[in-house]
This record gives sequence, structure tokens and C-alpha cells, in this order.
Amino acid sequence: MAKIHVDMARSLGTVDRKIFGGFVEHLGRCIYGGIYEEGSPLSDEQGFRKDVMAAVRGLQTPVLRWPGGNFVSGYHWADGIGPVEKRPRQLELAWHSVESNRFGTDEFMEYCRVLGVEPYLCVNMGSGTMDEARAWVEYCNGTGDTYWANLRRQNGHEEPYNVKYWGLGNEVYGAWQIGHLSPEDYVKKAIEFAKVMKWTDPSIQLVGCGEQGWNAWDRVVIEGLAPWIDYYSIHLYTGSANHYSNVFAPALADLAIKSSQALIEAARFTQKIEHPIYIAYDEWNVWYRQRTAESRLEEQYTLSDALAIGVYLNTFIRHSNVVKMANLAQLVNVIAPIFTSPEGLFLQTIYHPLRLYAEQTQEIALDVYVDSEQMALAAEQQQSPWGQQFADIGPFQLLDVTATRDEAGKVLTLAVVNRDSERAHETTIKLAEETTITEFTAYEVNGPEVDSLNSFTEQAVVAAQERVLEAPGSVRTLSYTFPAHSLTVLRLQLA
Repeated sequence: MAKIHVDMARSLGTVDRKIFGGFVEHLGRCIYGGIYEEGSPLSDEQGFRKDVMAAVRGLQTPVLRWPGGNFVSGYHWADGIGPVEKRPRQLELAWHSVESNRFGTDEFMEYCRVLGVEPYLCVNMGSGTMDEARAWVEYCNGTGDTYWANLRRQNGHEEPYNVKYWGLGNEVYGAWQIGHLSPEDYVKKAIEFAKVMKWTDPSIQLVGCGEQGWNAWDRVVIEGLAPWIDYYSIHLYTGSANHYSNVFAPALADLAIKSSQALIEAARFTQKIEHPIYIAYDEWNVWYRQRTAESRLEEQYTLSDALAIGVYLNTFIRHSNVVKMANLAQLVNVIAPIFTSPEGLFLQTIYHPLRLYAEQTQEIALDVYVDSEQMALAAEQQQSPWGQQFADIGPFQLLDVTATRDEAGKVLTLAVVNRDSERAHETTIKLAEETTITEFTAYEVNGPEVDSLNSFTEQAVVAAQERVLEAPGSVRTLSYTFPAHSLTVLRLQLA
């Protein structure tokens, strides 16, 4: 029998709501035909899809990264402001398309305002210049009588947008990126960008461009940029048609966070840097099926993928002391939880864990003890189109668990992913001291098989079910059986 031990006093850190963030890029149908579809009967007068906005509200997305992604390394933001009909149509080289520029800075800021989402902008460090980046900060945040601030006012936006988070380029380490640099050259260039952007608005927070967290790039960039940045980004995509390879691969996120945190703390110590530097996992997802521009990256997600998403979220919660932002890539259509057509939308399997965690995760992450059956990953099961090696991280516990509580200690939640594709796991949950439980609710994401998926015709094959259970009263130990291939959130209201 599996065991979970929870001590309400053993805090790991405060959970930052920004770990439930999103990301939208000018790629495929993410923007055009996704969040923005002019002339559609489903859109409002600004062109925003109302059904998509309702689905995004369900995710309680706190922060949204834009405009890329690979797209940003060739994007000149000034092409996307001013009268829409006068904006230039540009050849877009990252995804081999044409960019109309009908959705630009002001449209994105309005989208964030309507949804109550905080904007996070990534600047062009590929074909862009530091003056262009500095001007963007002034356009968004400037309050004085200056050219770019006045141009924002002229475009109908008197008040500044006060954009707090700014990324210093995207995946500059990659040869596929416009403006690809060595880590040493990136540090030199990023420092100069950082200087003029901070001098324009000292209140902004900068995100340095990291790789996977454990590479030589990460060491050089963290050491060089530590005095200038507030966050260090990591990107990770995993995925496999083999279920166990799929749900165990997010263990790489745990390794990446630990490695980056060690490099960050070493740099802060040796350089006597007083300000904290957090990790922003600003691109992450399960992604392995549709990887070409022609496919528009329109991945169709299974229950197995939803369970992997749960493991990612558990990882961010376990590292809540250092992971203060995470942005699922992406929000709509492109490797996304929301999938649209001109007539409507359906929610992919991965939507449900994202919504459930956003709704039920409490403020304080707890250091939960888990003892469940373990599984080693055989070499032939370790399948990844990304060339990742992660079997040696195992063996892996079949139950992946996090616990959170509210500040007052009145609500306790347990998030449990049973990665076993065949068997339910009976589990003893032991509290550190006798506690009176007045309400007991279980939320479960599940489906018939690990390869079950949703579609326009069958929209709820995988869904979240809620069950109100009998409150056990004053107890120290309770039992729960977690079904095969399931994600369960237990919510306990405490006296």
C-alpha cells in the first residue's frame, strides 16, 4: 500500500500564481483564428474570440508571454502599431509565413486588460537593435513628453501599460534562431540591451535567455548576466507515444531546476548579488507529434499527455521557492489546451489539469513524503524525438504527489498523479497530528484509456469530475484509492 505523509508545518515556499502562466506566438492559428478572428460572429467588436476568452478565464491565467518564441527574433514591434490598414505585411522567416501585423502591441495589451492578465514581452535580440528594444519600453511604460510615449497617446492609449516583465531574446542559443549567438556573445549583447531598457524604466524586471538549465550555455549566461536579471528562463518540451516514457520525462524539469538554481546561487554568492534571481519556465509542454511549420503544430492531446502536464505542475510546486513563473506553450490551437474552428471550440485533455491546479492549488507548498511503488524505465521505452536521456533519473514513483495549504491552515489540497496505466493504488494518507476534516472533495481527471482524447464530436472523453465525499471528522489517517491513469486533487476543509 502506498503512503503519503503530510505535515502542515513543513513549508517549501510560497506558490507564485505566475506558474500558471501562458504564451501566445504568431505561429499557425494561435493568434489569427485563435485568440483573434476579425469578422467572426464569435468575436467581439475588437476581434477577440469570445468563446476563447471564456475558456482562458477558466484557466485563471495570471501572465501571458508574447510575441514569441522563434517569431520574435525577426519581429519589429513598430510594424504592429498605428492604423491597422497602414501596417506592412511582412515575410515571416521563423515559421515561413506572412505576418499581417493586424495584431500588435496595443491589441495584445487590450487583450490582457480585458482578461485581467499581466503582459510579459520578449524583445527581438535577433534582427532587432537595443534602441528598438528601449523604444518599446518607452512606448509601453513612458509617462513623459517623449516621442514614443506620445506616439502611444496618439494611437489612443493615454495611460502607460506598465509592462513589468521583459525577456532578453528567445532561444538565442539555437542555430535555428535569427541572430544565433555563442553564450559569451549573448552575454555581451544582453548586458547592453539590459542597460538601456533599465535606464528607460528602472522598475522593469528582466528575464535572461536560458537553455535547458544544465548546459555550458547556462553556466556562462548565468555568471555573466546575474547582476542584470531578475529571472532566468528555461525551455523544455517532452513527449512520447510510449505512456511511461511520456509521464516520466517531466523528471527532466526537476533536474533542470536544481541545476539552474545551483548555478544561480553560486553566481549570487561569488559576485555578492543581493537581489534574488528566480526561474521562469517560460516555455514548457508535451510536444512530439506535430513539429513542422506545415502542421501548424496542432497537436492532439491524450489522457497520457494530461497526466504528464500534472507532473510538470507538481514539479513547479515542489520548487516554489525558486520557480516563480511558468508559461505553457501555447494557449490556443498551437500545442494548446484550447482548439478552435470557425464554428466553435473544444477543450483538449490537457486543459483539465491546468484548470484544476489553477483553481485548487493553495498558497503554501508543503514538503510531502511519498512512498509508492516504483518503476524503472527500460532502454527501449525511453523514446523522445528530442533526443533526451532520462531513464537514469529513475526509478520513478508511480504516484507523483504535491500538497499545498492556505495561509490560515484551513484548506489542504493533495494533487496526485497515478502514472500506472493499469492499476489503481490504495493509499494511506497520514497527517502529522490529529485534524478535524469538515469537508472532503475529490476532483479527478480521467478517461477510458491512456490514449483517450477529446475532439469536436466527442468533447468530454477526458474530463474533470467532482465528487463530494463523507467528511471523516477528527482523524490522523485516512485512505484513498487513486484509480489507474488518473490525476486527482483532494481538497480537505479543516476545522
